[in-house]
Amino acid sequence: MTVHILAFYLFASIVVASGTMVILARNPVHSVLWLILAFFNAAGLMVLLSAEFVAMLLVIVYVGAVAVLFLFVVMMLDIDFAALRAGFVSYFPLGGAIAAVLLVELVLGIAAWKAGTLAFSQRIAPVNSETPNIQAIGELLYTRYLFLFEAAGLILLVAMIGAIVLTHRARGGVRTQNIDQQVRRRPQDAVRNVDQPVGQGVEL
Repeated sequence: MTVHILAFYLFASIVVASGTMVILARNPVHSVLWLILAFFNAAGLMVLLSAEFVAMLLVIVYVGAVAVLFLFVVMMLDIDFAALRAGFVSYFPLGGAIAAVLLVELVLGIAAWKAGTLAFSQRIAPVNSETPNIQAIGELLYTRYLFLFEAAGLILLVAMIGAIVLTHRARGGVRTQNIDQQVRRRPQDAVRNVDQPVGQGVEL
């Protein structure tokens, strides 16, 4: 048994175990931490498949951004675990139906995989084994799928602008800070010297 096979079974077993713990963990923070572990081991599997770019995306994007964002959101939420457990029975039939559909799809996928490889079209040129993974993805992304890539960028730009507009919309009844007015304010406008008589209160 070679080192690659040992590494594959190690990464795959950890991915399956950590994915199971994501579901079974009672604490949402622990679930996110198990998810991060699953992402790291999935990146190891991608390295074994010579897909270094996908592995880098898993570590940088999913672990460095998405999973950490999930962690912060879960830590900031006030989750009522008693209410979640109470609604488990009511949603169990729907969850069981979805699980059955996924199980059928998994069985069909395994059966199709055992039946043999699919016959690809002759228009798709095979990738040279000596070409690096990042170079192959870049050549395909910026040639055949260039317009789709630019359209995805425009959609993400519109989504980002929409999120900023919704966050910074004008709200009534909120006192905002006017820095220019604060800088131009003179001491005599803010302080008033009063010769207050003895035994009398201060008038505002």
